[in-house]
This record gives sequence, structure tokens and C-alpha cells, in this order.
Amino acid sequence: MRRRRGAAAERGCLRAWSAENRGLAERWREAGGAAAGAAAGRQQRGGFGELLLRMRGLPATLPTLPLELTVLYNSLLFTMGASDSAVEGQQQICQGLLRVLEACGACGQDLSSEELWQKVLQEVTVAELQAPLHQLGALQAAWWLSTGRLGSIIGLLRLLSNSEDLGKAHWSKVENELLSLLKAWRVPAEGDSLPLVQSTRDLKEILCTSAAFLQGLCGGGLQEFEAGNFPAARSFLQEAAGGFCSKKVLAQIYTCLGCCAQRMGKPQTALQHLKQALQVDFQCLPALSHVAAVYHKLGETDAELQALALLYEALEKTPPAAASSSPYFLIRTELLVHTPVLASLLRHHHPSEVKYLLAQRCLQHGRVADAVEHYLDFLALLQEGLQQQVALDGSSAVPRIPEVFLEAASALEQAERYQDAISVCEEVISRTTGLIPRVLLLEERLEQPECPSPQAGLAGGLLAQKKENLSCLAWRAAGYLHQGWMWGKLGEIKEAVTQFSRCLGELLRVQLYGPGVEPTENLLPEVEVLQKIRLLALIGRGTQFLELGRHKKALLDFQHGLQVSPGDPAAASYLVQALWNLDRKPEAAAQWQKLSQRPSKEDGQQEGQGRPVPLYLVSCLKQAMFPHSGDLGRSIQNYLGSTTQDR
Repeated sequence: MRRRRGAAAERGCLRAWSAENRGLAERWREAGGAAAGAAAGRQQRGGFGELLLRMRGLPATLPTLPLELTVLYNSLLFTMGASDSAVEGQQQICQGLLRVLEACGACGQDLSSEELWQKVLQEVTVAELQAPLHQLGALQAAWWLSTGRLGSIIGLLRLLSNSEDLGKAHWSKVENELLSLLKAWRVPAEGDSLPLVQSTRDLKEILCTSAAFLQGLCGGGLQEFEAGNFPAARSFLQEAAGGFCSKKVLAQIYTCLGCCAQRMGKPQTALQHLKQALQVDFQCLPALSHVAAVYHKLGETDAELQALALLYEALEKTPPAAASSSPYFLIRTELLVHTPVLASLLRHHHPSEVKYLLAQRCLQHGRVADAVEHYLDFLALLQEGLQQQVALDGSSAVPRIPEVFLEAASALEQAERYQDAISVCEEVISRTTGLIPRVLLLEERLEQPECPSPQAGLAGGLLAQKKENLSCLAWRAAGYLHQGWMWGKLGEIKEAVTQFSRCLGELLRVQLYGPGVEPTENLLPEVEVLQKIRLLALIGRGTQFLELGRHKKALLDFQHGLQVSPGDPAAASYLVQALWNLDRKPEAAAQWQKLSQRPSKEDGQQEGQGRPVPLYLVSCLKQAMFPHSGDLGRSIQNYLGSTTQDR
């Protein structure tokens, strides 16, 4: 009698619990599923959680386990994506498996999650538990996929499919064992009596898409994309593109395919994929930034600037709400695929970064008026707290702020707005006044220590500080350099000489010591920039001395310039001019002949020696070029001709 009353009570509880599970699932669907919002999701998670606690308050029995595992499945769907999901979700799954073993009279304490699954799937053969275990297995695969445990998923799928070798016969060029097992996995049909918030079949499709997407970026842990194995990455991504995902994820997959094609040297294919991304989801702005990068590589300036302008316009608008996935999908590809590679490829630029890129590209391609407008807009953004808006680190397109000021000054100078450019340079000079030691003593070729010892760490810190001091000095000296050229353009020759002299005086702070003159490529980049500034300042001051008729002083500056950069064509040409003006014509003719005998392309080689100069120095390089080579050459040729006749 007591046993019959106990069985009746159990059936009554089972009916009540089943009705509560159904009610929660139906309310969620009626509310619009995932579109109902985070508050509704938390409420549903709490409802399923409370129901699960009540069920676990009683000993595990085989009749109640199918419902209990279904409630656990529904509860965990809401847990995925929460901050505590990684720990809580795995604990809940393991507890569910232990309850299964308890009902079957077995024990699984102290087993790892992989071992626990193996024990349950190999020892529990009750037919009513197969569908709930497959549901729970799908969730386990999702958790492991989100943490990159692909090997564990393969083992689980083999157990669920009851075959050690299933899938190996179905491999193809775009499939590996994981994808093959996922596709071959036969998920039991969902029963009407135990409704699910998200069907296991939908979850399986999402797992297939996510696995292909993830392995395209980090295949088998080998970092396919980062390692440069782009054909393999492309195959996985193409597989993912044909899978089950939201428009947002599909656009991200197409963006990654575009990046693959770009790295493989196929720019037109890259553009096709990136345009597909924008067609699927016009809010996928990283795709638009990659479009601009492809056009930049192709040298199509108009198209690049148009893409950057569209990107800036889109970023300026209020960011729209993120595109929602299917309303019933609580577990989505977005939650399962999150890697540093993907974060890098899909990094969102701040509007000010794009504004800087517009300014930089315009300056590089001689579109001076547009460059000035963009640089002034960017400098205005600095007043709005740019440091809080953009991470000014290696991932940002924006260089150090003093360099941006100097680039802006260069643009203003080329637009013949000399006073404005002088003011911008003065800002750089004033801001760096107290940042540079009076004397900078260092080796020409300091290197970062390789050994990770405390001493090496200290040496690395000192090197970083010295490099920072050198950078500040370069910016300050470049400010004086630009002012010297601009005062010269304004006809203020003496003021120009003063600014060039200040530039050279700043550079005297650096005292280099080392084994002697070495090839340029062995110098610290910061030292090489300082040497280029010194050369340009000596040429600039020398040209002003020529204007003043102080040819001896000009000659000394050009000679010093050739000591800084032996063979520099501009310094050598001006040296000939100074000698000629001093009526030292035989020496001038000899130097000219030596200069003329060099191979025709040596000038270009000389200019391109070493690393590229910073953008803010390019206009100074152009101004330092010798403008009178034709006239001076004819004069020297006439002189040489008359000398030959006299003989």
C-alpha cells in the first residue's frame, strides 16, 4: 500500500514538473525567444533553475530522469553566455551525469568530465535516456567548442554515435574528423511531451557552423590563419559560410574569407567576399575597413578614400542595435567562436582613427587641401578627449600625437599656410620642453636583451626609456626644422637660420659612442631619424646662407651634411654650388664630374637607403632637393669646355 502511494506521488510530481517545464518553454516562445531581452532571459533561467533544484531534492530515479535532463538542458541554454557560464555550466552537466549513474546504481565520483561521459554512454543503455543524453551531449560539445577543446568533442561524438571510426570514411577536402562526426551524428527527434527551448537539431547545425568557423581561424590548434595556411583556413570558412548562422555571423565569415584571399594575393576575390559581407549585413563595418585596405594595396587611391569616407560616415552615426539572431536561438555561433584572431580581423575602428587615415592618405598622395581639412578635424577631436576614445597602441592606425601634429604642419606648409604651420610646430616644441634630458649618452646600436632575466628586464626598461627620449628629441628637432623651412618661404632668412640652428643645437644633446661608422641598417631607427633631421637642417641652413651670400658658412654646412650622410645627392649638389659661388671652379667642376659619373638610379637608391623616413619629414626631403642642377651643369660644362680649349 505504501509503495503504491509512493508511486502515485511520484507520478503526480512528474506531471506537475512536466507541466511547469512546458509552461516555461511556451512562455519563452510566446515572448519572442531571444528577442525578448536579457531581463526575460534571466527570469526564464531562474524559473528552470528553481524547477531543477526541486527535482534534485529527491533521489534520482529512471522514470524522472528524462524530464530532469530536459529541464537541465533548458536551464543551461540560458546559462551559456553568462559571466559564470564556463564553471557553472560544466558543473551542472557533470552533476546531471552523476544523477544518471546514481539511478543506475553506479558511481562516477572523482572522474573527469571526459571520463564521466565515457562511463555514462558505455554503461547506461536505457532507451528512454538516449534522447536526453544526446541533448546534454550537444550542450557539452558547445561548452568544449567555446574553450577550444576540439579533441574532447571528437571523443564525445564517437561515443554518441557508438563508433570509434565513424566519419573517417566521409572526409573530404573541406572536412576533418570533427566536421565529419558532427554531420554524421543522428540526433534523436524532440518529443512533444518534453519541449525544448532550442531544439537539439538546431544546436547541432550551429555546432557544425561554429566548428568550421573556429577551425578556419585556429584549425586543430595550429593557428591556420596566423600560420599563413590560408588555403586550409579558406576551406573551413567556406564550409562555415554554408552552415546555419545569423546574418551577422555570415557577414563575419565572409569578412574572414576576404582577409584570407587578400593574404593569398587575390585582391579581386577578397573584394568580392568583403562586398558579400556588406550585402548580408551592412552594419559589418570591419568589412568596409578591409575593403579600404585592399584598395590601398592595389594603389587605387580614389576607391580607398571613398571606402574610408563611407566608413567614417557610418561610424559617426549612432551605432544601431546589434542584429538579432533567430528568436529561439539562445546558443549561437557568436557565443562559441571568440578568438584573438577573430577579434583582430573584426576590430572596430573609432571614427577618429578613420579620420586620421583619410588625412594621412591624402597627404601621401598630394591631395593637400583635403589633407589639411582632415588633419584639422582630427586635431579638433583631440580637444574632445581622443585618448579616452582610441587605444593609442600598436593596434591603432593613429601614431603618436606629436607625429600627427608634425604631419598636420607638413600639410599646412604645402598648402602655403605657413603661419598656421609654424603655430602647430610651436605646440610640439612647447609640449616636449621638459621631456628630454640635457645629455643623451647611448650606443648607436642598442639591442633588446633576449634572455628573460631580471638584469635583462632592467636593461630592456632602460632601452625603452632611451628610445622614448630619442623620439621626443626627434619631434622637437623636427618642429624647429619645419619652422626653418617655413620662415625661409616667408622670406625671413635670418629667422630661418635661427630655427635651423636651434634644430641642430637640440641634436647636440645626443652623444653616440660605438665601434665607429656602420651601415645605416644597423642603426637604431630613432638614431637614423635624428641623422636624417640633422642632414636636412644642415642643408636648410646652408641654403639660407647662400641666399645671404655667406658662401663659406654654406660650404661648411654642406660639408658637414656629407659627413652625416656620405654621397647624399642634395648635399653634394649644394656643395658644388657653394664652391662655384666662391669661385673655386676647379674644385666645383671636379665634384660635379664625380657626382655626374654615378649610375643614373643611384639618387633614388640614396633616397631610399635604410628605413622609410617618417611622413612628417617627406616635405622637408622634397624641399632639400637641389633645384638648379640644369643651370649649374651647363655653367660647369661651359667652364670645362673653355679650359680644354685654353690647353
